[in-house]
Amino acid sequence: MPVFLAKEIAAEAKEMRTVFAETMMEMARTDPRVLYMDCDLMNSIGMVPFSKEFPERTINCGIQEANMIGVASGLSAAGMIPYVHTFGVFASRRAADQVFLSAAYGKMNVRIIGSDPGLTAAGNGGTHQPFEDLGIMRGIPEITVIEPTDSVMLRDMLLQTKERYGVFYIRLSRKKSERVYETDSTFEIGKAVEVRPGHDVTLISSGICVADSVRAAELLAAEGISVRVLNIFTLKPIDKEAIASAAKETGAIVTVENHNILNGLGSAVAETLVEHCPVPMERVGVPDVFGEVGTMDYLKERYAMRPEDIAAAARRVMARKR
Repeated sequence: MPVFLAKEIAAEAKEMRTVFAETMMEMARTDPRVLYMDCDLMNSIGMVPFSKEFPERTINCGIQEANMIGVASGLSAAGMIPYVHTFGVFASRRAADQVFLSAAYGKMNVRIIGSDPGLTAAGNGGTHQPFEDLGIMRGIPEITVIEPTDSVMLRDMLLQTKERYGVFYIRLSRKKSERVYETDSTFEIGKAVEVRPGHDVTLISSGICVADSVRAAELLAAEGISVRVLNIFTLKPIDKEAIASAAKETGAIVTVENHNILNGLGSAVAETLVEHCPVPMERVGVPDVFGEVGTMDYLKERYAMRPEDIAAAARRVMARKR
């Protein structure tokens, strides 16, 4: 599948929620099985235009996240393809039992969109910053867990999930992302993308952390350090082959994630390394704490997730390699 890297990383013209709504309408126009459900958040996710064009395929469940998963599972059993949205904290923590039983255990065909992941919830603070959603979802059997990097990947992932059967958790930032890939790029679910080649150390990142990992690689390149950057956008099933190859070829790994360093990308990569190619590893992400109110810039500094922090972690892990 062709992947075209952007010439430079910069803020995208459209918000992720705008691309989400446009792609949903595109799918609904060609497939009468596609429907949308949420919990009183249509304005927040930009889906009002969808509701106007497809009122018969738009369901506002109210503030009933767990019930929404049950209804979506029933609609799946009736042959529909439901895309359901709520904030990531509610899609994971609040609805975990229904996701497990009604959707996954019931072998239904449901796409769960969890928005405002991690630091992107910013001013909503610790109650609305999901630092644990990836851990919850990847612990449920047979779920595919995806975190799109930018709007190009988001559109491609939505189109692909429509054609696949199963339960998907899509972790989605609502606001503007930073462009990493050019239009017309396509991606393979379960396969990592090498954003930057390198042989001294590998940065493995997902979501909003990919752009900062590239910036960290540029800082290190100025010191003569060759840095590989892998974008693992599918947390489950994870690309074990790409992780093992990076470990063998660079001998040191740093994971960078917008999530608690427990149970997310760092843990998934560590599991793979222990089984296939143990090497020194560092984890950059939110430590095991509750979130707090702040801007993205403040929170990145608070949790040591800035490009300079990522570069420092790379230096530490290289020292351990030597």
